[in-house]
Amino acid sequence: MKITVDTSSCSGHARCWAAAPGLFRLDDDGYALPLDAEVPEDLLRAARDGESACPERAITVE
Repeated sequence: MKITVDTSSCSGHARCWAAAPGLFRLDDDGYALPLDAEVPEDLLRAARDGESACPERAITVE
């Protein structure tokens, strides 16, 4: 599974990071950055939590 971030849709709420700080990284302005790695199986639930927390639906886990 991979995490995709539509950076043009992200509004910088950082809710993904709040839900799963070990998976999501933020830039200096609080916008989500794409994850350049596969999501480990044991963190899949956290990735889905971060995806669900995004009010803009800018995050996809697939």
